[in-house]
Amino acid sequence: MRVSELGEFGLIEMLAGIVPQGGPEHRMLIAIGDDAAAWQGDGAAVLATTDALVEGVHFTPGTPWRELGWKALAVNLSDIAAMGGVPQYALVNLSLPGQTEVEDVARLYRGLADLANQHRVAVVGGNVTAAPAVMIAVTVIGRALGEGLLRRSAAARGDRVAVTGCLGAAAAGLGLLRGDIRLQSGSGEPLRKAHLQPRPRVAEGQALVRAGVRAAIDISDGLVADLSHVCAASRVGARVHVDAVPVHSQVREALGQKALELALSGGEDYELLFTAPDRVVKEAAGLLGAGCPVTVIGEVTEGTGVGLLAGDGRPYYIEGPGWDHFGKGE
Repeated sequence: MRVSELGEFGLIEMLAGIVPQGGPEHRMLIAIGDDAAAWQGDGAAVLATTDALVEGVHFTPGTPWRELGWKALAVNLSDIAAMGGVPQYALVNLSLPGQTEVEDVARLYRGLADLANQHRVAVVGGNVTAAPAVMIAVTVIGRALGEGLLRRSAAARGDRVAVTGCLGAAAAGLGLLRGDIRLQSGSGEPLRKAHLQPRPRVAEGQALVRAGVRAAIDISDGLVADLSHVCAASRVGARVHVDAVPVHSQVREALGQKALELALSGGEDYELLFTAPDRVVKEAAGLLGAGCPVTVIGEVTEGTGVGLLAGDGRPYYIEGPGWDHFGKGE
């Protein structure tokens, strides 16, 4: 069997069954399978996550170096945000061809530093190596709040399904950069920035923990795909009312019905998708305020998987639930 047949998440599951994931001495709280690993430190729980951006897979040649550095850190900070944690340290592993201009590398690190400074993250080390294409892999280490952690496995039947912000902008920005999407009016800069310079919801994740939320994930693979991950980890199902999904206004104006498809499966919005009882969702919305709207889009149910419902109550179907690195479910 090839990895393209097994798929990204099947491969992760297989690898998790091979490697040691710690004994009692490691004091593991969360191992492979969530947005970040967590273990009990001497005080607060420690969080750790890693992610990579690879030329030709995650970005195309010509992507601005400064924005590439920003995004490389942002996707990792978003994983910490999805746990409701506080990011503290980063290590950077950079691989690049020898003919790369030194100033371009400096621009990449300046972009990374811009975001690191905003979140008081110290870049404490890493590695540089030669490679035929550019790859930047970042590891972020942080800590949990005393109130607890957000987990994929904590959704419960009867919870509301809610999301922060608006969806679809990042996928539309990628479409603009590729030339697949053209706007009839207005600037595409907000969409482009949504794709290249996402804003990880770090403070918002912490607010969810304080409000009493216990189940969350960040939207990287697409709303439907990421909600499916929560359902699988929590052994529940979910129902999404697609008319309630908050689609970015510029995307809706430009793309009409196609905008909803991007919001449901486009991915890389890095908003937080969470489940909680109705009163907790309202508490979370109050803490986040008008600067980060919270929208209830469905409910957690018995069974398995994610069902989509149109406004008339009939099933709603999309072509693919979201991103899989090896092609399954795209």
